[in-house]
Amino acid sequence: MKFITGTNRNQLPLFALSIDEAIEQDNQIRFIDLFVDSLSLAEFGFKVDFIENGRPAYHPSDLLKLFIYGYLNRIRSSRTLEKECTRNIELMWLLKRLVPDHNTIANFRKNNPKAIARVFRATVKMAAHFELIGGSLVAGDSTKLRAQNSKKNNFNPAKIERHIAYIDARL
Repeated sequence: MKFITGTNRNQLPLFALSIDEAIEQDNQIRFIDLFVDSLSLAEFGFKVDFIENGRPAYHPSDLLKLFIYGYLNRIRSSRTLEKECTRNIELMWLLKRLVPDHNTIANFRKNNPKAIARVFRATVKMAAHFELIGGSLVAGDSTKLRAQNSKKNNFNPAKIERHIAYIDARL
């Protein structure tokens, strides 16, 4: 199985130090790399077997790393992610200097929505396991909510008691 492979992270190409040394040890990018490498992508529903015909494909783990990085840094656009791959040293480290084009990124997102959702569920489970999130449920029942804080719509315990007393008096 052929996949496009990146360059060695410890090589000294353009920078005075290697890319690996430029990334802090506690950077979130290292966690993304370890997390995605620990997943069995086939079990999550990603296609990992490709026909050796034409140009080799990008490995799904590389595209998933890019996708998770984009979500953590509020970058949703595939064109912006493509630009970030060439100028962001964190992404150069994460993707081993691979630069997938925007169509590849968009097609990965389009072709793997259920698998990506399963990966995000796995991240939530892992965060709950390490007690990084509380797990308290906050949900809406598809009711449209408007955020207003005018005096008319603002309630505190004293105002609620006055309102209940008013309603009781009216009844």
